[in-house]
Amino acid sequence: MTRRGSGISLKIAAESVGMSETTFGRIERGQLRNVSVVQLSLACAAVGMRFAGRAYPAGDPVRDSAHLGLLERLRERLGPGLSWRTEVPLPIPGDLRAWDAQIVNGSAAVAVEAEVRLTDIQALDRRIALKRRDGDIDVVILLIGDTKVNRAVIAAHRSALRPAFPLDARGVLGALAAGKLPPTGGVVLL
Repeated sequence: MTRRGSGISLKIAAESVGMSETTFGRIERGQLRNVSVVQLSLACAAVGMRFAGRAYPAGDPVRDSAHLGLLERLRERLGPGLSWRTEVPLPIPGDLRAWDAQIVNGSAAVAVEAEVRLTDIQALDRRIALKRRDGDIDVVILLIGDTKVNRAVIAAHRSALRPAFPLDARGVLGALAAGKLPPTGGVVLL
């Protein structure tokens, strides 16, 4: 659209960046399956534009030992009758998101989302709200690594998290130790 709007022919645009007309046309129409960042940048430059790419989460990143250790510290506190599952996918075909863990008691389950380092409370709250909606789960435990920085972040932003995670660690851990699922979500620092 930009090329045509500025009166540049396909041939001139392609030649100006050393690309064949066929390749340039396929890029322009979104038909080149394996287009490279360099090709996109050249095609944009030919019509007076600058290419800017953006990365979006497409699945869980590799979890480190600190993340696994955090989950294990919670698992160790489960009382009798509760079972534990990790990396539980959302029930949507093709969706790569998963809960870090689920705690199950019969047919009922609560999800666990673990964060070793807190960086963006709003993004975290939004991500969990979307997973809760799409995963058809009502109760989520936000499990956070107990560090000085994380304690300060939670102290400063606990009120923002309270609507989605009303229980504090005592309420969540007390229920789990008794072999029960907490009745509502909560924040736990371990």
